[in-house]
Amino acid sequence: MTDARVLGEVVVIDDVGPARRGRAHPAAAATSVLLLPALLLLGGLVLWPVLRTLHASVTAGDGRFVGLAHFQAALGEPGAGAVVARTLVWALLVPAVVTALGYLLATASRRSQEGWLVRLILVVPIGIPLVVTGVTFRLVYDPDPARGLVTLLAGGLLAPTGGQAPQFLGPALVTVSLMSAFVWAWVGLAVLLFRAALDALPPSLSDAVRAFGGTRWDVLWDAQWRPLLLRTAAVVFTLVALATARTFDLILVMTPGSVRDEASVLALRVWQTSGGTTSGPGAALGVIWLAAVAVGVLGAALFVRQGWPPPRRSHPVPPAPRPAPPRRLPRLAAGAAAIAWLVPLGVLAATSLHAPGDAAARGWWEARPRLNSYAEVLGNVELLRSFGFTLLLAAAVTVAVLIVAVLAAYPLAGVAGPPAQVTGVLLMFAAIVPIQVIAGPVNEVLGVALSAGTTRGLALVHIALGVPFAVLVLRNSFADLSPEQVRRPRVDGRRWWGRARRLARPNVPALIAVAVLEFVQVWNDLVVGLLFSGSDAAPLGLFLYGQARQFVANSGALAAASVLASILPVLLVVLARRHVIAGLVSGGLR
Repeated sequence: MTDARVLGEVVVIDDVGPARRGRAHPAAAATSVLLLPALLLLGGLVLWPVLRTLHASVTAGDGRFVGLAHFQAALGEPGAGAVVARTLVWALLVPAVVTALGYLLATASRRSQEGWLVRLILVVPIGIPLVVTGVTFRLVYDPDPARGLVTLLAGGLLAPTGGQAPQFLGPALVTVSLMSAFVWAWVGLAVLLFRAALDALPPSLSDAVRAFGGTRWDVLWDAQWRPLLLRTAAVVFTLVALATARTFDLILVMTPGSVRDEASVLALRVWQTSGGTTSGPGAALGVIWLAAVAVGVLGAALFVRQGWPPPRRSHPVPPAPRPAPPRRLPRLAAGAAAIAWLVPLGVLAATSLHAPGDAAARGWWEARPRLNSYAEVLGNVELLRSFGFTLLLAAAVTVAVLIVAVLAAYPLAGVAGPPAQVTGVLLMFAAIVPIQVIAGPVNEVLGVALSAGTTRGLALVHIALGVPFAVLVLRNSFADLSPEQVRRPRVDGRRWWGRARRLARPNVPALIAVAVLEFVQVWNDLVVGLLFSGSDAAPLGLFLYGQARQFVANSGALAAASVLASILPVLLVVLARRHVIAGLVSGGLR
């Protein structure tokens, strides 16, 4: 941006446009300073641990190169092949089911007058910790028909034929049960993403396709899927596929110890092999996992970024769109989905409203509601301490992530072309690196920088894990500003920090999305607390996991604690759902 005098008047010559967007961002020296906190966190707690894991996978404890020996040992363990195959099934089948259900329910709820209520019900599981989801579905699928609703109903249906109720938490069906719980937890996100895409479609496009003789399938393809829904489906599938790497919490809480091996995936196997240390076989399994994640991220980034060709016909836009009348079948489907999604929530709430002894001995439908379990939970000093600790931890981590991410996102928004694409892929990879894979090297870093197993170490790990996705979302949000929004602070003669402050104002929705997602992630966490907590740290997820070890005896109090633990994250997700979806759409995979 320069100025000159024309006929004695000062005029502004604009050199800050889409092609020269970087002029609105700080110079190289300031950029280095702004990026330094993010680079230190990601370099020390993500990049170096990944390289250390790669090194440990091909070397012995004394540093001697051993080639593929660790891979052969890890894959030669009993059941290792089944674990890898089961992980692939999780990464392919579950996202496909979630994507299909998400689209169908988004369409059905959009065509029903009660659609807003259906979507609200489907959103609730998004905020529930996976630990609580595991508790909920373990109650639903309890193999004892005196306590398990599904087992009781299945037994009643099969009794006339002389059959026995299948054991949903037995070896044969435990993986199916786990997948059903995961689908229940994630379908709401898919519904919201598809609903946002459907709302963004021009309402008159379907009429234009029909006006040119298009069939029902032409309308579906040319007016919906080709313009936007293919990309949305790719985003949904990829997000859920990457999330399946975090099935650790669900498997650890929901499966009885006797069948855990039959349900194990790489998330659990790596932890069982190496825990929080660096070992050769564990590192080898981690490298296999990292390779799959890297291929998935690269493929997703390339696929989602592809621009779809324009429709085969050039359709004029009719003057007035015709609203679709409500149909009976979509309303019934949406209502049935809402009822199905309410059942697990009802089981959890009903179990929490019984005395601990009643909840352990018989089904919630056989005893009168009482508040004894809540009284026991609220009188537990350890639980109250855990609530307070987790609240402070989540708030502090969220503030730190926002600061570091804003500082890094502002200069990165000025990067364009291939460097921006490479930066996006690297940030996405860093955002989904499984913590179990790098836990040993991270503990080594923390042991050098500060005593491992402290609250500061736990907070640092959470910050490092949260920064990549936060930077990705905010970078794209900054980059999406209009040329006028970018130009104005520079015309006003502001320095780069003043411009950053002005440019942050239109990005408040993205900031809210990052804050909500980060707070909920830390609040709902189990695996980071399990791997890095010390005696002075008491994360809520770790407390609930400890109570779940005596599941039947503690089911009443555990259900009450789970309800209380879910209130805050559910409220945040429900109230900020529009901002969260906008952040995922703008920042997720670009």
